[in-house]
Amino acid sequence: MTNVLIIGYVWPEPNSSAAGTRMMELMALFRAEQWQVTFASPAARSDHMADLSPLEIETVAIELNNSSFDRYISELQPDIVMFDRFMMEEQFGWRVEQHCPDALRILDTEDLHSLRDARHRAFKQQREVNQQDLSSDIALREIAAILRCDLSLIISSHEMKLLTDHYRIDSSLLHHLPFMLDPQQLSQPRLSFEQRHDFISIGNFRHAPNWDAVRYLKDTIWPLIRKQLPKANLHVYGAYPPAKAMALNNPKQGFYVKGWAKDAHEVMAQARVCIAPLRFGAGIKGKLADAMLNGTPNVTTTIGSESMHGQLAWSGAVSDDPSTFAYLATHLYNDQQAWQQAVENGDSIIYQQYNKTLLGHALLQQIAQLRANLASHRLNNFQGMMLRHHGHKSTKYMAQWIEAKNKLVVSD
Repeated sequence: MTNVLIIGYVWPEPNSSAAGTRMMELMALFRAEQWQVTFASPAARSDHMADLSPLEIETVAIELNNSSFDRYISELQPDIVMFDRFMMEEQFGWRVEQHCPDALRILDTEDLHSLRDARHRAFKQQREVNQQDLSSDIALREIAAILRCDLSLIISSHEMKLLTDHYRIDSSLLHHLPFMLDPQQLSQPRLSFEQRHDFISIGNFRHAPNWDAVRYLKDTIWPLIRKQLPKANLHVYGAYPPAKAMALNNPKQGFYVKGWAKDAHEVMAQARVCIAPLRFGAGIKGKLADAMLNGTPNVTTTIGSESMHGQLAWSGAVSDDPSTFAYLATHLYNDQQAWQQAVENGDSIIYQQYNKTLLGHALLQQIAQLRANLASHRLNNFQGMMLRHHGHKSTKYMAQWIEAKNKLVVSD
């Protein structure tokens, strides 16, 4: 039996973030193969974390900078280790290599944190992303982690192109894996145009692009929509809303901040139009995939729709101009024919871009091929060998210094 250890940056929260949903998709795929899966994390457990017991996945709390992990992984001896985000590879990669050298090492990037950071920096300075942005400290760290791993899962075709064309990473180290969704969900009963009311916006408030989008909605876009639709309401959902977000709630303006949704699909399925005016970010957007799954047309930006639909028509409208965005949202809300066409476009995108059966099969094939040829695969990745040789040693000595220091503090 294949034994998989996943080292999570946080515990999976599928009702809070797209990253949590993606992790559940991966674990479900592995369990469908009858693989043994363990999810370990140094993060504090949260109120919204998923119960993994129905999938028969063991959960283990691990510590940063502590040799207890060495003993744990030496006993477990996994065949595959998956790092959830590059920070976990930095922390635990050298320990995995030292104690389980033959384990296949996979990095699930979720999205490229360095690209999101670069775009955020450029957005704040009201300019385009430049070469310096793409060579930041976080970029150096993230690209190094990708090179050290045997395979990295990349969620966006734009990010695949950036990694191969700009950073010159060999394609054999990368695997394009968008969301793995079940097209059968599209056959579930849906509310009609007439049965739906109001707009929805959703996203984890701890995610900077989402918080910026909420403020942008409140200050700029929603007043333009409300002027054209004075009786319409906007329901804003998202996990971990800070007090400053809840303070934006204003029933007189039809702007309702609801906070965490226990079932994101349920609230999405009741709305007539989803709006997501994202001005920076990376990866692909779970909220828009959820909208399509539930037959809810959306209006978003070029950042929001990036890498989500290939050459297919979008499931609504795309604009970066606030006035045009508001006009398109209003038109989609009022025009049943345009609304229905957007629903059909969304169904086509799900069928052709996110079929979990096809995507899962391709990933499993890639993993099997790598496991069968791991030694030669690693020899062909000289940059990765070099980075592991130097980088892991420095990380190892720093971790050992921190552990020794912590022991001294406890003994004092």
